[in-house]
Amino acid sequence: MLHLRLITPPDKTDEVVRLIEKRVGTTHLVVMAGAARNPAGDVVMCDVAREAGDELIGALRASGLDETGSIAVENIDLSLSKRADKAEAEAPGEGADAVLWEHLADATHEESTLSITYVAFITLATMIAACGVVLDNAILIVGAMAVGPEFGPLAGFSTAIVQRHPRLALRSLIALLVGFAVAMAVTVAFSLFMDSLGYFTEAELEATRPNTAFVYAPDAFSFVVAVLAGIAGTLSLTSAKSGALVGVAISVTTVPAAANAAVALSYGDMKQTVGSTEQLLLNLLGIILAGTLTLLFQKWLWSKPRKGNSAS
Repeated sequence: MLHLRLITPPDKTDEVVRLIEKRVGTTHLVVMAGAARNPAGDVVMCDVAREAGDELIGALRASGLDETGSIAVENIDLSLSKRADKAEAEAPGEGADAVLWEHLADATHEESTLSITYVAFITLATMIAACGVVLDNAILIVGAMAVGPEFGPLAGFSTAIVQRHPRLALRSLIALLVGFAVAMAVTVAFSLFMDSLGYFTEAELEATRPNTAFVYAPDAFSFVVAVLAGIAGTLSLTSAKSGALVGVAISVTTVPAAANAAVALSYGDMKQTVGSTEQLLLNLLGIILAGTLTLLFQKWLWSKPRKGNSAS
């Protein structure tokens, strides 16, 4: 269930209440006249089944409430109510499958912003991965994958394509390009520094690395895994079941490929640099393609007419 807290101008309260009452999946409607102070107006609260939430939020935005008042949405972790159970049963579809497009757009907007924290995380992840590829240590590679924040802008770019949001697409693309460029540049310097201390050597990079050689040898399986991970990550973001996102992060070779390209570049090994760059681009393309197609399918699925769109 979702909880909606609305601030409505007094002259729009009746319209908002009608919008809520005529839709299935809503319950626990509360109206507090004159309770709001900033902005001044009435407070309307209700609970709505997740699978009916996107339609209701869309109708409220279409009424202009987001401009004249306020729409706040939060998840309800526990609701002990027969009315809530009835609302969920009447709402079409399953809550875990529902897509809250407004929430997705807001979440990906935040995750795809080029910030100091984002750059710090992707740079640290790439430096950790650099240690992993030189030492041929799979544990460090997995750790670097988990630290990397790059799935945020990848999901943001896919969302922007589906929602036709050019500003979000540009923001996501800048975060990806600048983030990886800074991370790789810093990692080149880090590699040279570690080499001067004797911790990194060219011999280690050129040696047979059974655990990490895949990061500069792209093949069909690299693309297949990236596509599967992109689908899983998108489903994790759009559904109520978000626990799979960490698994997605450690499934694709983005940060490790960037790290290997940076280390190889510091030693002038253009073969590994090119191979790692191809691996990076292949994975990024696979994730974006899969994410976009998954969102398009979900949008088509939820646009189909379903029983119970409005209360009788």
